[in-house]
Amino acid sequence: MHHPLTGKRILITQALEFMGPAMCEVFAEQGADVVRSSADLADKAAAARVVAEAGRIDVLVANLAMTAPATAAGDVTDEEWRSVFAALVDPLPRLVRAATPAMIARRSGKVLVVGSASALRGMKRTSTYSAARGAQLAYVQAVGVELAPHNVQVNAIAQNFVDNPTYFPHDVQANPRFRERLAREVPLGRLVSAREDALFAAYLCSDAADCFVGQVFPVCGGWVTR
Repeated sequence: MHHPLTGKRILITQALEFMGPAMCEVFAEQGADVVRSSADLADKAAAARVVAEAGRIDVLVANLAMTAPATAAGDVTDEEWRSVFAALVDPLPRLVRAATPAMIARRSGKVLVVGSASALRGMKRTSTYSAARGAQLAYVQAVGVELAPHNVQVNAIAQNFVDNPTYFPHDVQANPRFRERLAREVPLGRLVSAREDALFAAYLCSDAADCFVGQVFPVCGGWVTR
């Protein structure tokens, strides 16, 4: 049986967090040679090192996550702002700078950013996190258009209410107030499963998705389309 990711080497960052575990599992099932990285990307040289150690890659999955601060906008400090952008935004151009020259030279490759729908719909007390996630999506749109003529596709998933250990751990899911919020805000009526999200990501990393350029795909059970 032919799997859609057969023959593709895919580098996944923060492989132990956010969508990393599910994507590593599903991508391997779909035939990919998965290169898992759990390196801290805060250091300026880390991204280049991670890409160099990975060797040839066909796809870069920039899976970037951190616990979102819940600070009122008027109380956000410079330190909070910088730390969130350092974790979620600053690694992106470094990863792209390291990974895409070889893709451009081969005229074949993909970058998928695992982002957040918090950039698409306002939420209270998330100004720093939402701004950083928004920067990710704007970056994807611009770089996607720039690299498309080289047959390198750059896209993003903007997700929320997807089952993952970073943002929706079991204790959060077990909280009655969270279940009430889910019923009230998410038309789907449940969390998107990690596997559902990872299968969609696998599709975006496959040759079948060569037509998508600089696009942002919400995966959030209808949360941003209500």
